[in-house]
Amino acid sequence: MTATAHIPAPTRRPSDPLRRTSRAAGILYLVTFVSVPTLIVFQPVRDGADFVLGAGSDTGVLWGSFAEVVVALSGIGTAVVLFPVARRVSETAALGFVAARVVEGTLIVVGVVNVLSLLTLRNDVAGTEGADLGLLVTAGHTSVAAYDWTFLLSQSLMPVFNALCLGYVLYRSGLVPRILPTIGLVGAPLLLASDIAIFFGVIDRVSPVAAVAFIPIAVWELSLGIYLTVKGFRPAAVAALPRSAGQEPAPALAPN
Repeated sequence: MTATAHIPAPTRRPSDPLRRTSRAAGILYLVTFVSVPTLIVFQPVRDGADFVLGAGSDTGVLWGSFAEVVVALSGIGTAVVLFPVARRVSETAALGFVAARVVEGTLIVVGVVNVLSLLTLRNDVAGTEGADLGLLVTAGHTSVAAYDWTFLLSQSLMPVFNALCLGYVLYRSGLVPRILPTIGLVGAPLLLASDIAIFFGVIDRVSPVAAVAFIPIAVWELSLGIYLTVKGFRPAAVAALPRSAGQEPAPALAPN
């Protein structure tokens, strides 16, 4: 009687769930860049007086507003998706990343509300008989100013804290090449200095200095999104992560 060879049952690779996590986070990071064209689309709105009195088209502004909402949701999504991984490195940094993303998304939506309020003034009030054009222009400038300030506090200031929190986690863990979080960690203080200068009126928000200060953070987020989507977390770094509370140990492979 011959013995039947024992064939071990196939085991699930423990890093597979993190591959799905990294891909989802990478895609969400790339989605956040859909707001880049809004810098051009919203320019007529930022002109204020002419737009609220009827100049220009609504369509681009509506699409730009929709894109901003998508950015807000996808930004929060990056933090939610990465939180289970980030907390295994530093729960404080992971919570900070989620909090910064939520604040950023909330302020983006507030900015969109100001833009859409300007559209309402333009379409429902500006064309009515007896409308006070002076008050409309003032309201238009107010809405534009509110959008500019929320943009500064959301899509310019909050990325500083995003880069510091997530950059620390990724640099410490080695889940991605350390050059990527290094770009974010170096770019964060540069952008913070630029934002403070804008806040106190030292430089203009559309000045070349402000644009240059934003480049490292933009490179960090774009390169991170591409790397996570295409490559995912480094397997060796994933294996070295401490297990979360309640997580079962990875199944051992049967010896040959």
